[in-house]
Amino acid sequence: MQVTFYKYQGTGNDFVMIDNRAEFFPKENTQLIEKLCDRRFGIGADGLILLENHADYDFKMVYYNSDGNESSMCGNGGRCLVAFAKQLNVISEKAEFEAVDGYHFATIDANNTVSLQMKDVNAIKNESNYTFLNTGSPHHVQMVDDLKTIDVKSEGAKIRYSDLYGKAGSNVNFVSQLENDIFAVRTYERGVEDETLSCGTGVTAVAIAMHQIGKTKNNQIDLNVEGGKLKVQFEENNGNYTNVFLIGPATFVFEGKIEI
Repeated sequence: MQVTFYKYQGTGNDFVMIDNRAEFFPKENTQLIEKLCDRRFGIGADGLILLENHADYDFKMVYYNSDGNESSMCGNGGRCLVAFAKQLNVISEKAEFEAVDGYHFATIDANNTVSLQMKDVNAIKNESNYTFLNTGSPHHVQMVDDLKTIDVKSEGAKIRYSDLYGKAGSNVNFVSQLENDIFAVRTYERGVEDETLSCGTGVTAVAIAMHQIGKTKNNQIDLNVEGGKLKVQFEENNGNYTNVFLIGPATFVFEGKIEI
């Protein structure tokens, strides 16, 4: 069977997009998904996303990591899916969709900058050298002295597979502060099992964590990732973070066909 696919990237976090409203894609075929994401033998991507019909919203998001397994929420993937839905004329300027972590609202402008509402956050674990929180996916946030030289894959894997997070593991974000409201971030993503150029739920976690531990008092924070720049804004009341938005570009790369 020949399948049309679309490639998108959000600050270097790249995804294979497939319009699955006709429900033809073999979602149980983990090996196929892994192969499509393979950078040598497939299309190449950090993950694969299916756009499907939804009874109440504009569409449904089904996300798979590059290891072929369905995963928790992907912020950059969600932003790219909104741009894909616009390309398919499913939406125009606003979107409502369901992902694995529930309902999401988003807007997209003429330049394909997507502002995606993320889940509220009210459970934050602060330890002496790290912060842990869930922004749709679990995230370990840790400040480091030299972000440029840290071996993200090695050090991230140690934390991801440590007893701290058990079998499920966690994504791991290493952070340095550049200015009062600007932070640089590098992320190890579980499921990809490597550093990615950007992680949407990761920078969302970093922004909230930096506010929570008092590194910034601003409620709009700039995040510099290896693949570009993102913004996170939120409202906070007594440790409860609401109206959390992840903001950044979602870029169409190319369209193709592949035999599966």
